[in-house]
Amino acid sequence: MRFGGPDGAHRRIFAIALPMIASNLTVPLLGLVDTAVIGHLASPAYLAAVAVGATIFSFLFLGLNFLRMATTGVTAQALGRDDVSGVRRALGQSVLIALGLAAALLILQWPLEQIALALLGPDPAVRESASTYFLIRIWSAPAVLVNYALIGWFLGMQNARAPLLVMALTGILNMALDIAFVWGFGWKVAGVAAGTLIAAYAGAFLSIALAAGLLSRYPGGWREADLGNRKAFGHLLSINGNILVRSLALMFVFGFFTAAGARLGTVILAANALLLNFQNVLSYALDGFAHAAEALSGRAIGAGEREDFDRVLKAALVWSLALAVIFTGIWAGAGEAIIRLLTDLPEVREAAKRYLPWVVLLPLVAVWAFLLDGIYIGATRAAAMRNSMLVSAFACFLPAWYLSRSLGNDGLWLALVVFFAARALTMATGFPRLRFEAFNLKRIV
Repeated sequence: MRFGGPDGAHRRIFAIALPMIASNLTVPLLGLVDTAVIGHLASPAYLAAVAVGATIFSFLFLGLNFLRMATTGVTAQALGRDDVSGVRRALGQSVLIALGLAAALLILQWPLEQIALALLGPDPAVRESASTYFLIRIWSAPAVLVNYALIGWFLGMQNARAPLLVMALTGILNMALDIAFVWGFGWKVAGVAAGTLIAAYAGAFLSIALAAGLLSRYPGGWREADLGNRKAFGHLLSINGNILVRSLALMFVFGFFTAAGARLGTVILAANALLLNFQNVLSYALDGFAHAAEALSGRAIGAGEREDFDRVLKAALVWSLALAVIFTGIWAGAGEAIIRLLTDLPEVREAAKRYLPWVVLLPLVAVWAFLLDGIYIGATRAAAMRNSMLVSAFACFLPAWYLSRSLGNDGLWLALVVFFAARALTMATGFPRLRFEAFNLKRIV
């Protein structure tokens, strides 16, 4: 067997998961630094503005994270088939799509800003600072989207060290620039956005250099890869399109969550933004095992190794559950202390403590959705992921919020818990079909 038995599956899971957990955690930790830097300024309006701006880019950038997911699955399956041209083609076509999308965002930045701020509806003081944040950070689009494609390709190549180096550089530089620009130069919200912009380009340049080094180990050129291959390009576009719809539905849920919180007042908006940092840390940590599942299950499918696929699933399940339990314990035991570190504002502290129990519950509910996402991405079953997300967002989250809206912010958090549970249940019911089709139907080469 490729993995050398069950222990081999665990070793390979950890070889990818641990570097990815470390690299992923730089993203929410950066969010925590942003929150701490802004949270110690005089007014909660600055913290609320960063929350609004970050939500907008969750739609614009993280909503386009399908570039990473689609590239991982296609690359891993090509690697499993020992298809060197397919490996190069997956990278080249994904980067071309990323550059096209970045150009569209830059061209459409003014209407996007106006629509986003109108939908989120912040107070006038918050809106002005959020607009400043947007108009600076939008220029990081080319770097961010190209980096999504490159990180997805690294994962598909079973290389988690490159993303770790890239994310570490980006995170450390961003943190340093945040502190320098906000506390040193007094740029406030603009300083946070400028730090993120500069760090994004530094990370992208490092990704390109690392990809060039990895490609040198695989003989061939871009002509042999045939970037214009219509069948392969159509397959990649189809995956991207389905994951785009899935991502937009996901971002709708969190955008709705933020907007509904904003209508409950600036203090609730700021408290929810602070608590979502807890969820972001959890998400990026669990994504480490999901990424490992993506890369290894995709390669097993490409190689036609059903037993390896099953071993990957079992190993990833064990460690994902263990990590979820650990986070539940941390949030329960140290949550209030973390809140005190993040802000000096007494009203925001009290509101965050009031709703902390929802954050303590989320790891045990959300873990299943993260793991199944990884398996579905490795199998390139994007349409099934899309359908699961649409059902969870519009047939579960919205009705749950509507029925519990009289509970105020508690109803909003309850709806979020229902959303994660629905994602897990809908994908779990489709898993037997996924497993059968992955090893019994002809795959696109």
